Amino acid sequence: MIPKIIQGGNFSDHRGTISYVNDFSFETIERFYIISNSEDKPIRAWQGHKLDAKNFYCINGSFKIHFVKIDNWGNPSKDLAIETVIVSASDSKIVHIPAGYANAIQSLEKDSKLISFSTLPLVNVSDDDVRYDFDYWKIDAQ
Repeated sequence: MIPKIIQGGNFSDHRGTISYVNDFSFETIERFYIISNSEDKPIRAWQGHKLDAKNFYCINGSFKIHFVKIDNWGNPSKDLAIETVIVSASDSKIVHIPAGYANAIQSLEKDSKLISFSTLPLVNVSDDDVRYDFDYWKIDAQ
């Protein structure tokens, strides 16, 4: 499986706005988190998942979501291609990153918030989570 964007939309009228992603299925979702990076550390990097797929949806502000396909979990190449998707609260979409990738989450604005929907049950997370140094793959801090 490859990463993909699941595009949604927004509907506005005199009552306000509804944001939606109707093509996203919650069938495999086990849990979710809301991520708010600190102002002095706007990048949360690098966390890999052998079994867990991640689905990210921006609810406030904007983020860059960076990800790499891991070639060797014990010693991945430092030359892996970094892919980046920008998400914002005004563009209703979910970024789906399948198992087998490491990701980095970069806040682009103060008070940005991102929901992360995960597919792996919490009891299995310790067997799945692989962390790499913050600068293992270089990303632009801007």
